Amino acid sequence: MTVSTITPPRTDDDWWRSAVVYQVYVRSFADSNGDGVGDLAGIRERLPYLRELGVDALWLTPFYTSPMIDGGYDVADYRDVDPMFGTLGDFDAMISDAHALGLRIIVDLVPNHTSSAHRWFVDALAAGPGSPERARYLFADGRGEHGDLPPNDWESIFGGPAWTRIADGQWYLHLFDPAQPDLNWRHPEVRAEFEDVLRFWLDRGVDGFRVDVAHGMIKAEGLPDVGFSTATTGQRQVDLLGKARLPYFDQDEVHEIYRAWRPILDSYPGGRMAVAEAWAETPQRLARYIGPDELHQAFSFDFLDATWSADSFRKVIDTALAEATVVGAPTTWVLSNHDKQRHVTRYGDGAEGLRRARAASLLMLALPGSAYLYQGEELGLPEVLDLPDELRQDPAFLRTGESRDGCRVPIPWSGELAPYGFGPAGSELSWLPAPATWDALSVAAQAGTPGSTLELYRAALRIRHEHPALAVDAGEVTWLQAEPGVLAFSRTAGTTTLTCVVNLSGAPVALDGYGDPIVASAPLTDHLLPVDAAAWLERR
Repeated sequence: MTVSTITPPRTDDDWWRSAVVYQVYVRSFADSNGDGVGDLAGIRERLPYLRELGVDALWLTPFYTSPMIDGGYDVADYRDVDPMFGTLGDFDAMISDAHALGLRIIVDLVPNHTSSAHRWFVDALAAGPGSPERARYLFADGRGEHGDLPPNDWESIFGGPAWTRIADGQWYLHLFDPAQPDLNWRHPEVRAEFEDVLRFWLDRGVDGFRVDVAHGMIKAEGLPDVGFSTATTGQRQVDLLGKARLPYFDQDEVHEIYRAWRPILDSYPGGRMAVAEAWAETPQRLARYIGPDELHQAFSFDFLDATWSADSFRKVIDTALAEATVVGAPTTWVLSNHDKQRHVTRYGDGAEGLRRARAASLLMLALPGSAYLYQGEELGLPEVLDLPDELRQDPAFLRTGESRDGCRVPIPWSGELAPYGFGPAGSELSWLPAPATWDALSVAAQAGTPGSTLELYRAALRIRHEHPALAVDAGEVTWLQAEPGVLAFSRTAGTTTLTCVVNLSGAPVALDGYGDPIVASAPLTDHLLPVDAAAWLERR
C-alpha cells in the first residue's frame, strides 16, 4: 500500500516540554460502528471534544494487528491496523483531522516483545533449534538431565515462570504472557526492523512514540539467575528494583538502542519525540534514558505512587524537579494510566476519593513539565471493582487474581443507561460493562455544569495554556511556608505570580496572603480552602 506522508503542525519543536497529553485507551474511548469496541473512527469523531477539553496531544494505545491476548500489547504486525480498530485509511483520516485541530498524535511502540502470532515467531517455531529464525528471539535449552527445567529462575511479570517449553524441547522467554515472546535485541535484524517501523509511522505523520517496557529490551549476557523470588501480584516489579538491578531490566546496553533512534526522530520536522515507560532502581538511572542523544522524556511514576500526604508529594516533586534540572529535560507527571487503579479509588474512593483526585489534578497541572492524563479522569471516573470474573480480559488475572480491567471500562458520553453513548445511537454493546451509576458522570451530564469535574479540568487547562507563570519557560517552583499538612508553591513570570495551595491537613486553611483565587477544586467560603482541596491564586 502506498504511504501518504502527512506533515504534522509546524509549531514549536519543543511542544512536548509543557504539553498536556491525553491517553486514549483505544478499545474504550469511542465505538463508531456499534460492535462494542472503540476504534479509530470513533476517536476521529470525538476529536472536537478533546480540543475543547484543552489537551495538546493524544497518546493512542496499540491499534496494530493483534490477537488481543494483552489488549494489543501483543503485536502481530507493526505496520497495519487491526480490523477491530479500522484501517490504515482510518488512521490517516484521524491524524489529518487531529492536526487540523492542533492536536498531535503519539502512538504506542511495543519493542520488547511481539505476539506469538507474529510471522517471525511462527517462522522460529517451524525452523527449529539453532536456526537464524530463532536467533531473533530468546530461545534456550532447559536445565536438568532432560532439559525439563527452565533455563533460569526468571518469573513473568504477569505471574508464573517467564519461560515456556515447546515441542522440540527448547524454551522461549516471555517476561509477560506466553503469547508475548521477548525479542533478542542484540540481533541486528531486530534493530533494523524497528528503525524501519519508526520511519513507517513518522512518514504517516505521527508526532511521537511512547516506548513500552523501554527498560527491558536488553537482557544480561548469559541470562543469569535472579537469585531471589520475583513473584509479584502486580503489573510492575518496582519493589524488586530496590533490591538489585534485575538481569532483564535497565541494562546499560539498552541505551545504544535509543542513541540509534534519536537521529531518526530528529530527521523529521515538527519536533518528533519519544517518551520512555521505564523503571529504574534510582532516579539517576532513570535520568539516563533522557538527553539530546537518547529519548526526550521518561515517565516519572513516583508521582502516581505518592501517598495522600504533604510530605510524600513534596518529596516526589523535589526529586523529580532536581533530576529534570540535571538532564535538562522537563519531568512528566502522571496520576492514572491503563495499568494502574484510577486515582479516585486509590485516594479513598467515593466522595473522599473524588475530592482528593480533583485536588491532585490541580497540583499536577500547576507543576512545570508535561502532564499525562488518562481518559475519563477528567470525568472523575473511579475504578470499576466489581466486574464479573468471566468478563475480565487482562492476562494477568488468570495468573495472579488481579487485573487492570477496572480502569479500562469504556468511558460514558451521554444517556441514562449503559453503555452511555459509547457507540452509535441505539447500540447497546460494550466489551466491558459500565456501572449503573455512571450516568451522572457522563460528558453530557457534566458539560456546562458548574463545579463538575469536567468543567474543572477545562478551566484548569485553559488557565495553564494562557497564564504566563505556567509557561514552559516560567519561573521555577518556589515553596512557600505553610501550615502542617499543606503544600504551597508559587511560579512567577515578570510581575505575575501564580500560587498553588493544596490542603492535605484535617482542617480548612486560610488563603489570605496568597492572592486572588482563579480556580479551585472545591467551593471556597470566607477565603478558606476546605480539606482535600486545592486552589490556584494569582497576584500581580
